[in-house]
Amino acid sequence: MQRAPYSTPMFPAIALVLLVASPALAQRAPLVSAVITPVGLDEVIFNPKRDACDGHDVPDMPLRAWRAHDGRVNAFALHYENRRLAGPALTSMKPECKVVFRGTRNGDPRRYDDASWITASWTPDGKTIHALVHHEFQAHAHKGRCTKPDYMSCWWNSILGVRSVDGGQKFEKLPEPVIAATPQPSEHGQTRHRGFFNPSNILEHKGAHFTLIGTTGWNGQPGGVCLFRSQDIAAGDWKAFNGRDFNTRFPDPYTKPQRNPQTCQTIAPFPAPVGSITRHRGTGLYVAVYQARDGMPDGRGGHYPDSGFYAATSADLVGWSAPTLILKTASLYDDACGKDLLRSYPVLIDPDSPSRNFEDAGDTALLVFSAMRIDGCSHTGDRRLIARKVRISFVKAKFPL
Repeated sequence: MQRAPYSTPMFPAIALVLLVASPALAQRAPLVSAVITPVGLDEVIFNPKRDACDGHDVPDMPLRAWRAHDGRVNAFALHYENRRLAGPALTSMKPECKVVFRGTRNGDPRRYDDASWITASWTPDGKTIHALVHHEFQAHAHKGRCTKPDYMSCWWNSILGVRSVDGGQKFEKLPEPVIAATPQPSEHGQTRHRGFFNPSNILEHKGAHFTLIGTTGWNGQPGGVCLFRSQDIAAGDWKAFNGRDFNTRFPDPYTKPQRNPQTCQTIAPFPAPVGSITRHRGTGLYVAVYQARDGMPDGRGGHYPDSGFYAATSADLVGWSAPTLILKTASLYDDACGKDLLRSYPVLIDPDSPSRNFEDAGDTALLVFSAMRIDGCSHTGDRRLIARKVRISFVKAKFPL
């Protein structure tokens, strides 16, 4: 069988700026924390040796699922050759080999048409699908576009808006597609990964739509995760929370340069992108699931003691509880050398959710993630999409000094 090509992971093991929660955020944090306990065995949703259309089909992002107008479950979870998974249920989906969206690997950063993953989606009816794209301008692959030869030094990330009007069979960019980009263009600050990347799923809350998006930061903007809100998702109108309100925009620096760049408030305890946000039906609280490496800052003056999957709880999507460990495991943030398996891209999702976009969960759900085989120090194309049943409960929150 053809081996799937390995690409540098979308979650880089970069050093992030220590996040400090403001007093306002600490006051909003809930009094309870979610405890997510694995209780089931691994169930394979996708195995590239069994299910892949070609070598691009490997789980390379968190699962994003919705119910189509015909009741079938559709999802994205694979690579930048964006193919839908589809089936009668979450655990019985198979890839459709038609590519529904791709970047053309264009070498002009102004075109925003390089490697592109559909990484967040939301639909009101199963036919019109609003989505966010994790777009990587990989300048090292385009002659004359970077002063360095390596991927990480030249990596410039942005978030784009796309839409499908035929149930996800084809996606096209919005007329003004740039949702979030750094104030400085690709040519600025090369030598490290720069930009906005890996949005969480999109969920509806109080008549608006929300997502958490990672940023590597820049001068004046710390690295971490920022909360974005859209009052008009069809128009791609997304603004970030700046600590006071949702008035911060990050437009295309090539067409709308900012003399005084705006910043967003980083949200503790997230050191890097969030896999999913889910509303718990019994309490109304939001539960975020994400991964962290031991030693990463927890945004409250401490550090994560173990590498693995974590959960945090919120009542308003701004103030979050201290993290609780779901599963101790090495992930893409960890050194692959000496590991047999890395687990990454965790998502909490309830197959029985009444939400078309699987926005809520009961007391049991699935933890869906990618399991990646390692050969020596090298990643292989053996990446499987795994589901494991979990139980959700709540305990009194802890707030370390």
